[in-house]
Amino acid sequence: MDKIILASNNQGKIKEFNLLLKGVFTVVSMQDLQVSEVAETGLSFVENALIKARNAAKQSDLPALADDSGLVVEALNGAPGIFSARYSGANSDDKANVEKLLKNMQNKTNRKAQFWCAIVLVKSADDPVPLVIQRGWEGEILSKKTGENGFGYDPIFYLPSHNCSAAELDLKEKNKISHRGKALQALLQKLQC
Repeated sequence: MDKIILASNNQGKIKEFNLLLKGVFTVVSMQDLQVSEVAETGLSFVENALIKARNAAKQSDLPALADDSGLVVEALNGAPGIFSARYSGANSDDKANVEKLLKNMQNKTNRKAQFWCAIVLVKSADDPVPLVIQRGWEGEILSKKTGENGFGYDPIFYLPSHNCSAAELDLKEKNKISHRGKALQALLQKLQC
């Protein structure tokens, strides 16, 4: 089994990736190898994932896997988008981001939203053919939080197909149907070809 670095310090993501990649890769985090973060200066989820993957590969000399994901809300012209993790400011947290989104969604009738995930795998920092996978997850924005599982915007992301928020799903079910889960499943299929 190959060792790979996951270009993230987000403990929620690390937990999800480890669960989904178990038996395929031995996953180490940036924190495990004291890899420093890089500024996400891209204009898209793919660009930011590639920046993070190349940075982690360069500092660790390992193949690197990175994702950039976020929430795209129709009524807000795609916001928070690539700024999902920093929606309420540079040092924001999940609670502040959710509160800002709920405030910005007051009086909006169009509640359609989509979680979006771009995953990039590079074999080395200068890999000329990175593997890029993108997947989305359709839902709606609730007017208040519900559920205790997950992280980020999960408590306000309603899934009509399941009649609950993403934060009301158990992790196993979430990993089957989420943007990140679908992207990782697609990645694993590509790697097995």
